[in-house]
Amino acid sequence: MKLLAITACPVGIAHTYMAAENIQKAADELGIDMKVETQGSIGVENELTEADIEAADGIIIASDKDVSKERFAGKKLLVVGVQEGIRKPKELISKFEQDEVPVYKAGMKTADEVKAEKKKKENPVYRHLMNGVSYMIPFIVVGGLLIAIALTLGGEQTEGGIVIPEDSFWKQVEAIGGASFAFMVPILAGYIAYSIADRPGLAPGIVGGYIAANGSFYGTEANAGFIGGIIAGFLAGYIVLALKKIKVPKAMEPVMPIIFLPIIGTIIVGLLFIYVIGAPVAALFEGLTTWLEGMQGASSILLAIILGGMIAVDMGGPFNKVAFLFGVGMIAEGNYTIMGAIAVAICIPPLGMGLATFINKRKYNPAEVEAGKASFTMGLFGITEGAIPFAAQDPLRVIPSIVTGSMAGAVIAMISGVGDHVAHGGPIVAVLGAVDNVLMFFVAALIGVLVTAFMVNALKKTVEVEAAGAGAVSLEGEGNDAPAAEPVTAVGKEQEATSEKVEVNKLTDILDKDLIEVDLAASERDAVIDELIEKLDGKGILSSKETYKKAILAREAEGTTGMGMNIAIPHGKSDAVKRPAVVYGRSTEGVDWNSMDGTDAKLIFMIAVPMEAAGDEHLKILQMLSRKLMDNDFRDELLDADSKEGVYELLNEVK
Repeated sequence: MKLLAITACPVGIAHTYMAAENIQKAADELGIDMKVETQGSIGVENELTEADIEAADGIIIASDKDVSKERFAGKKLLVVGVQEGIRKPKELISKFEQDEVPVYKAGMKTADEVKAEKKKKENPVYRHLMNGVSYMIPFIVVGGLLIAIALTLGGEQTEGGIVIPEDSFWKQVEAIGGASFAFMVPILAGYIAYSIADRPGLAPGIVGGYIAANGSFYGTEANAGFIGGIIAGFLAGYIVLALKKIKVPKAMEPVMPIIFLPIIGTIIVGLLFIYVIGAPVAALFEGLTTWLEGMQGASSILLAIILGGMIAVDMGGPFNKVAFLFGVGMIAEGNYTIMGAIAVAICIPPLGMGLATFINKRKYNPAEVEAGKASFTMGLFGITEGAIPFAAQDPLRVIPSIVTGSMAGAVIAMISGVGDHVAHGGPIVAVLGAVDNVLMFFVAALIGVLVTAFMVNALKKTVEVEAAGAGAVSLEGEGNDAPAAEPVTAVGKEQEATSEKVEVNKLTDILDKDLIEVDLAASERDAVIDELIEKLDGKGILSSKETYKKAILAREAEGTTGMGMNIAIPHGKSDAVKRPAVVYGRSTEGVDWNSMDGTDAKLIFMIAVPMEAAGDEHLKILQMLSRKLMDNDFRDELLDADSKEGVYELLNEVK
């Protein structure tokens, strides 16, 4: 028997290679011809070729992240989590020997994927909607910005506004932008349906979305807009999903997903929209537009407050997307002031947080100051998500500040008549000429940014710092009310974490005797993490212990790094790490690490990786370490080694 396997985990440092090693070892013991592809942080290694797949009797995917399965159509395929690859490799292989693994068909879901989907707590309606939105956004951005560029560079001012001459080159650029923008509703509908019913739902969804966006199909001048597109997408998805459940002769099964389901689904959705749904939804959308256009005074201010708050409160999440789609729909109806208010609100959270870190660095650790630069840049291009790192670390102070700033900016934009002709936000659209009343756009954005920056800095407390040559000073602690950390020098907290180039040929190039502890004092997981972080900090590897610990705990929240077999490999990437390093600790009593096999962790390796590591050499060594730890004799020797020198000699073998 010849089997193939793919192993992968979200971080791609330890689990990936431990699973690969155990699967390969189990196959060798059982006399199975096995090839394992790893998809780790250093990329794909030992890649499976078409010839490998053609000759294989089956494939195992042991992964905690999405791995494309389409290339395995027609082969027996078993999909499990990476932990099962580490803990139960022989059981996985035995399923093929006992003929318990089904043949994978293109587009089908494996039994394990079905179980995983049932466990998802996320609202399925929201998940399907966001899938459509994520595919729609590139068309909106491309179309909107191309139109803005064409208006800026090729437009001429007339009594009716900016007009591009018909025989101009820029008229063609505008037409290309318009073509991209025209795909907005069909793509939204198509990928909502795709999320629900997979590929068979794509054509019915896109065709239904196209009909929704063209009122001529159902005899109205107005169209059903993005609301109609959403309805068409869900309608197509659930109709095709229902059709899938109809039992058909086995001879028809292979052609159902590519012929019958799309054709029947498209006919049903199209006819329903033409004869039943289209006209009423178009009338509803038209009435909503008329009502919004009639909003004056206090009512328009209230609308701006609501939209500004929705844009900022979750920074790209469902509230943000609903408000954004609302503004986009109004552009199609000729109401540009609503998108104008939204365009201002979009840029305020990232610009405000970026400015906050510039004007008072004492409130932020070095990693946050660095993130502020990126946040400010993202804000210029209308990417609200730039503020997420700050909100994630300190939501109680950051979210109220950005919401207040966005509300203020949106209100000023609304009452000043700022209009946005393209489905995008931020200063970029104003610079490109897509905004009416550009001066007030920038005034509104500036006021909102200042409100956010000064409010968040007023709420935050000061991070400990030390003036150069003035001795260590401990101030109030971090902005999230964490206990004040130990004093540091000016070449510590105030130094930006930069990734140092480290040439690595063996494990001991990133681990020395000072990073070895053969008898850990702590007996609980978080205390052990603190103890190992202290060792890293003592060697000058970290610029911020607190920031790095957050990265470690965030990784633990994704899933335990307790590998079983008395091993734990906590790891994290962070801007607070100056150079790659490994610190080792042995616990003679063992630490409860919530390991999959229930064993306590006694051999604990903590991996520190810069966010933008200069090279991947260290990851290759860590891959070798992960595999080496699967050797029972090697683990026993480490457990018995009670001196730093003895441990160092053992780890020096990892190369």
